[in-house]
Amino acid sequence: MAERLDQPREVRRTFLSRPQLGDDAVGRISEGIARFLGTPRFLLYLTLFCAAWLVWNSWGPERLRFDSAEFGFTALTLMLSLQASYAAPLILLAQNRQADRDRVSAEQDRSRTERSLADTEFLAREMASLRIALGEVATRDFVRSELRNLLEEIEEARAAERAADRPADDDDAPVPEGGPRHRS
Repeated sequence: MAERLDQPREVRRTFLSRPQLGDDAVGRISEGIARFLGTPRFLLYLTLFCAAWLVWNSWGPERLRFDSAEFGFTALTLMLSLQASYAAPLILLAQNRQADRDRVSAEQDRSRTERSLADTEFLAREMASLRIALGEVATRDFVRSELRNLLEEIEEARAAERAADRPADDDDAPVPEGGPRHRS
């Protein structure tokens, strides 16, 4: 039957609700276990557990021993095999998740590198265009020399105007042939 939006959902109540763990939650839990399995603390705990097992089943009260040394500690071997059979897939799952993270990180690094390269190429082109534009721009020394030349031309033009506007003075007048006459 199709679910309708205009009617409330049918809720089934159960005595015990099932825990809902997503793939990510299971992955995080397995990584935590795998990380713990690779620590010195785990090795110490496992060593103490095995030592206590061996001591109890070797020297403990005869009627309370549950694993016999005669049969090579079969129960201990079974326990260690069970632990190893669970540890291997958990470690593989953690490695797969780490490989996925590494792949995503490598893709992000690659895209960042491509962006950086594109930015660097853009900046190099901009620098080249600025150098070309600066080659066409007048430098400070060039502008100063042009201003000096213009100032000299203006001063020469003013001097020529003054010389043309001045009336002829007696000092500038030509001297007659007999030389100047002095009256005494």
